[in-house]
Formats: sequence, C-alpha cells, structure tokens
Amino acid sequence: MPEVTVQMFGLKKSAATRAAERFFKERRIKVHFVDLATKPISKGELARFQQKFGSDGVLDKESKAYEDSGLPYLRLSEESFLSKLAEFPAALNLPLVRGGKVLSVGEDKESWVKMVEGS
Repeated sequence: MPEVTVQMFGLKKSAATRAAERFFKERRIKVHFVDLATKPISKGELARFQQKFGSDGVLDKESKAYEDSGLPYLRLSEESFLSKLAEFPAALNLPLVRGGKVLSVGEDKESWVKMVEGS
C-alpha cells in the first residue's frame, strides 16, 4: 500500500489548522505543512482550490481578516483576487488541504478520511 502524504496550507494559530494536523498525525499520515504566515501560497495552488470551491468557498467571510483585507468591497480580476488572498492568508477558510486528488477547505473531516483512504 503506497504511503499517503498530505499537503496542508494554514496558520499555526488557526484552531482548524491545528485540528487537521492532529487528525492526520493521529493516523500516522505524513503532513507537509506550509505556514502561510512565513511562506505565501502560490497563485497556482490557490487557484486549484478556488476552481473547485469557488471564491466563497475559500474565503472565511466571518473573519476579521476578511473585513480588514478590503475584499468585501473590491471588484477584482481573478489574478488580482488571488494576489490579494495570498497577501491576507487569515482571510482564507483554513486549512487548505490536498491529499492526492482530494482537496478540502476548512474543517472537513469527510474529505480528510478520503485522503487517508487514498481515494
């Protein structure tokens, strides 16, 4: 059986990110964690999540960071939108997790289980 590895984008201070990290570590799944506070997510990677979940899916519209970013008031092209999101990772619905072909946004245990199962 091939070894399962997931890539997780999040912030260390995010409770949902810590929950996801704990979920995978409890199941002995190797996690490649990218702390968005120190390294921004690439536009291509972010675009992959936006294409699957839409702009509303990747944004945490309840967060203070979303309001502070000015995103509710801006009309941006897709390229500008992705650049703005990369600048304000706390405005994202974290964590963003990729395991094989399965993507998840936020605290989504159903998708995490699919990643563990390797489907």
